[in-house]
Amino acid sequence: MLEEKLKEAIVGELKRQAANRPQSLKVDGSSEELVVNGKIDLAELAMVIAGSVAGGP
Repeated sequence: MLEEKLKEAIVGELKRQAANRPQSLKVDGSSEELVVNGKIDLAELAMVIAGSVAGGP
């Protein structure tokens, strides 16, 4: 269950970042396998992962 929540949080955040900055980040795939090309904001990704582990939205 925790693993699934973490995967969803990571995929969701990467896709959100890609939607906000399509010129610098592209994300293709699903929660099982992703292809990521570009710059990732690790601070935002870490915040989402921490929130997921803590039970946040």
